[in-house]
Amino acid sequence: MTRATRIRMAALCVAVALLAGIASGIGVSMRGDGTTAEDVSIRGERFEWVTTGVYAYNPERLVAEGVGWDAFTLFVAVPALLVVAGLVARGSFRGRLFATGLFAYLFYQYLMYAMAWAFGPLLPLFIVVYAASLAGALWLASSIGLAGLPERFSGRFPRRSMGVLCLLMALVLVGMWSQLIATGLRGDLSGANLLGQTTLVVQALDLGLIVPAALFTGVAVLRRRPVGYLLATVFVVKALAMSLAILAMLVSAWAVEGAPELGGFAIFGAAAVASAWIGIRMYSSALSEPAEASP
Repeated sequence: MTRATRIRMAALCVAVALLAGIASGIGVSMRGDGTTAEDVSIRGERFEWVTTGVYAYNPERLVAEGVGWDAFTLFVAVPALLVVAGLVARGSFRGRLFATGLFAYLFYQYLMYAMAWAFGPLLPLFIVVYAASLAGALWLASSIGLAGLPERFSGRFPRRSMGVLCLLMALVLVGMWSQLIATGLRGDLSGANLLGQTTLVVQALDLGLIVPAALFTGVAVLRRRPVGYLLATVFVVKALAMSLAILAMLVSAWAVEGAPELGGFAIFGAAAVASAWIGIRMYSSALSEPAEASP
């Protein structure tokens, strides 16, 4: 890989970080004064929606969670991507893997934002961020050759632990969201947390994207497939970031509603600890690569 290519990759990391920082910063600082109004959806469901701020016209619970998610992105994910951009510029193997995981996290976040939030002024920015994040993830991943990839890690690579984590996360998501969807289909829209929305966007994305990706990654890494090693290093970063973001969302919702969701804290707290433990072992097992000194 040439130095010019590494610099362009690093520049994309910085650009996406700045765009995500702008989007999340606006979400945190311009969330409104908390004024809500009660309404009835076209399906007869009563819900509270926010009347002011950049997230106006959205359900109160969705805005509370979104502000927590924005705060995590602004104060953790964005700085992390800016720091790792320097590693990418130097041609770091670990840096490219970690940046790909952060891109995957931002892709999911802003795809969900573009699909779930009521139409508003940030929609164009959401689209740009998730599109650029997808492009960045694919670009960086393509720079990591699959041939001989398992040999670029030592025997301490937590292959079995990662495979189990992927499979467990897939099972947990299927269990949680299938039950929620079934509740809604039985006519209990409040129990399904539809909150006046037209559909369950998060559940659709998790079951359609995250679950298949987790299953494929888990099976591939357990079978020692080169693509499994690549996806595992990406998935563990995304899993850690997403688990911590969900915890921030639950804290934010707790502050608004006054009641903690202990089950959610337990599930995603455990996921965050497991992802961090496996991620540290995984990245510490990556072998150093020779310096790439090319024009």
